Amino acid sequence: MATSPLPLDTLLADARIFRAGRSLAPTTADAGTYQPSQLPALDVHLPWAGFPRGVLNEILIAHDGIGELSLLLPALCQIAQRQPVAWVSPPYLPYPAALAAAGLPLQRLLWIRAARERSLWAAEQCLRAGCLGAVLVWTDSSDDRALRRLQVAAETGASFAFALRPLRHAANPSPAALRLSVSVAASHSEVRVLKCRGSVAPATSFALDRAH
Repeated sequence: MATSPLPLDTLLADARIFRAGRSLAPTTADAGTYQPSQLPALDVHLPWAGFPRGVLNEILIAHDGIGELSLLLPALCQIAQRQPVAWVSPPYLPYPAALAAAGLPLQRLLWIRAARERSLWAAEQCLRAGCLGAVLVWTDSSDDRALRRLQVAAETGASFAFALRPLRHAANPSPAALRLSVSVAASHSEVRVLKCRGSVAPATSFALDRAH
C-alpha cells in the first residue's frame, strides 16, 4: 500500500537538517531536539545552539580529567531534571559530592559498570531503551560499526549520546554528528570543534575552565 509523503515543510522542520541561511538561534520547532551546553563560546558555533539529540556526540580527550566533565556537566544537569542519565564504564569511580555540588541530581544518575570490551554494547542497549535522557560511554574502541550502531540507537531512543574516546582517534572517520576535542593549551584546556554536521566553518576553539 502506498503511503502519503510528508509535506516538505514538515521534513525541513527537523533540526537535524541543516538549511543554508538558517539562523543558529533555536526556534519553537527545534524544542527538544537540542540541549544548550551552557557554554556560549561553543553554542554560538553550533547549528543547533547546543548538543543535538538523537545523534552521536563524540568527545575526544587528550587524557582523563582534562575537562571533559566541565564541558558536559552543565548540559547533563539540565537533561537530568527531565530524565535519568546513564554513565557507562567511566574510568574512575564517580564522586557523588562533586556531582551534586555541580547540580546533577544523583537520583537521576545511573552508573553502569560494564567491562570495557562490552561498554559500547551496554551503551547501545541503554540508548535503544528510550527511557534515558542521555547516555555517556567511555571507550577506547576504534570499531566504526559499533559507533554507527550507537548513532542508530540514539536516533531510535531519541536520547543524547556522548562517546568519550582518546584524542588519537581524531584522525579516524566517525559517524558522529558533532566531534569535539579537549586538549591542553598553556594553563587551560582547549576545546576544538573538529566536525559539526551542517556547519560551514566548524574549525573553532575556546578555552575551558577545568573546575570539575
